[in-house]
Amino acid sequence: MPTPREAGGAGPGAASFVVLPDCDDALTAARSFIRRNPQDTRDTQDTHGTRDTRETRTIPHPSGRPWITGRWHDRDVTAVRTGRAALAVIGCCPVRPEELRRRADALRDLTALDALARALPGSFHLVAALDGAVRVQGTASGLRPVFRATVGGVEVAASDALSLARALGSAPDEEELAVRLLWPVPYPLFTTSLWRGVTAVPAEDALYVSRDGRSARQSRWWTPPEPVRSMTGGAPLVRQALVDAVAARTHRGSTVSCDLSGGLDSTSVCFLAAASPARVIASTWPGRDPADTDLAWARRAARHLPDVEHVVWDADESPLVYTDLLDIDAPMDEPTIGVMDRARALHHLPELARRGSSVHLTGIGGDHVAWCSEGYYHRLLRTRPWCAVRQLRGFRTLYQWPLAPAVRTLADSRSFGRWLAGTAARLRDPLPPGVEGALGWGTAPRLFPWVTPEAADAARRALLRAAATAEPLHPDRGLHQDLEQIRICTRIVRQWDLMAARAGLPMASPFFDDRVVEAFLAVDPRDRVTPWAYKPLLAAAIRGIVPDACLARTDKAHASMDASNGLREHRGDLVKLWEDSSLARLGLVDAGALTALAQRPATPGLGDAILYSTIGCEVWLRTLAR
Repeated sequence: MPTPREAGGAGPGAASFVVLPDCDDALTAARSFIRRNPQDTRDTQDTHGTRDTRETRTIPHPSGRPWITGRWHDRDVTAVRTGRAALAVIGCCPVRPEELRRRADALRDLTALDALARALPGSFHLVAALDGAVRVQGTASGLRPVFRATVGGVEVAASDALSLARALGSAPDEEELAVRLLWPVPYPLFTTSLWRGVTAVPAEDALYVSRDGRSARQSRWWTPPEPVRSMTGGAPLVRQALVDAVAARTHRGSTVSCDLSGGLDSTSVCFLAAASPARVIASTWPGRDPADTDLAWARRAARHLPDVEHVVWDADESPLVYTDLLDIDAPMDEPTIGVMDRARALHHLPELARRGSSVHLTGIGGDHVAWCSEGYYHRLLRTRPWCAVRQLRGFRTLYQWPLAPAVRTLADSRSFGRWLAGTAARLRDPLPPGVEGALGWGTAPRLFPWVTPEAADAARRALLRAAATAEPLHPDRGLHQDLEQIRICTRIVRQWDLMAARAGLPMASPFFDDRVVEAFLAVDPRDRVTPWAYKPLLAAAIRGIVPDACLARTDKAHASMDASNGLREHRGDLVKLWEDSSLARLGLVDAGALTALAQRPATPGLGDAILYSTIGCEVWLRTLAR
């Protein structure tokens, strides 16, 4: 059976679209996005008014002009239209068309949709039109972003930056590329578009476009919850949010597959799916490290899931980190370090699809919401010092934090902007101790010897420019860090999700649904982040669904052997990567230095993943050229 890509259409999970205002000038812009397969010029119209060609589908405004244009599967879109208004949910959301139509009938002001966006479960874009004006928003997690650009004289929104860049004939901005060579890329620099003329809309904002398409504004629709709930009060809400998130993917029944690594996150998702109407296939990749205990914990969980098919893959067939870097041709609108693990993330999907799975659920995101930043204790040290000191002593023992950097970081009361500006002067310094990143505003970025002075200057300028106006995601360092890490990870998962859909089996990560994120972040950090228990809030929330025997695990595997073996086995590919380097042609890296490094995979420091951002940028440029 051909994959959706081979068939020339979009399969489930691969939606890509633009949103147009309701004006004559938008017709010109629409022509930039509507493509037809020259071998199939059939043009059909379904009962909802959706025009369908093999290449592009269009949902019209009530006026008949194009409203949403792109590629998607019917399963991913619920759209309704009334006399003055239209609403569309694109992605995963169990809302019924009748409910959406009732909302559209009652719509008098597009800003009233803030409440609807904060209430629906799942992960989706919400698109609305009222009297020709348009509102578009993605998810607060950042998993479904929104971009904007002026195309043909009108403001156009899109689910990805690449479609807008292609319409504009735009090229990547070299300074933005230099910024992406930082390790890590700090907020807000990872949230920008790589393309000239294309702007990224902040995840917490909705985009409003006027009917004539000549103006647009952004307005905040989401703020993070204040972390004030107790464990007792918060755990039932976390439980319900997770139940709803998994049900959004399983309520149709059918067959779904789930990661079952043996860790608490994927095990929770697997048990929730097993309680749904769906048939479940559990999938376990054992690590190659003999000390890895994942398989034992996965089998322990499987014994409590008699109706679940448990598939255990051969560890020696598991792709290593760095596998297939030279073969990646997936369209991506920005570089991602996710290319390093792409082969591992996708390898088992074709076989799971062959066994009947319609969607693959992962536990990705559990680490980001259930086990979060120790940075909360910077504030708690000032508001609840006795409690904070006791916990910090425990963390220091757990993570072996050196005393002096820990004290120095806790005493540092600089604003986020001042901290960010300060990092610009230290880009070539050695990697900072981990405790600075844990208790401060984040991990200070670094550049490495293969990055040219010109690229370093560009990154430094961008850092200072951002620092002049940057505000943290939350005044509390802990909540800022939690949100930053969620949005960094969702940018990786977003690319994996699109690649998985192209491979024929969409993936979903329920922990990154906005309602789940909110439920976790609303709980007091003293209950969520403690050295004395592993993910205590998740364990409390899921107890009774997951057996106690499976909740006893207090660690997780790190696959470090897979990474070091991958570096050694694929050093030939890495050498080829730098032999004809696009980054080197742009003057951003020294290809000779990178080639020499690839020939020494045992070099101290490579275990810290410092090559990832550079490889991500190089692979991305190569995909654009294909």
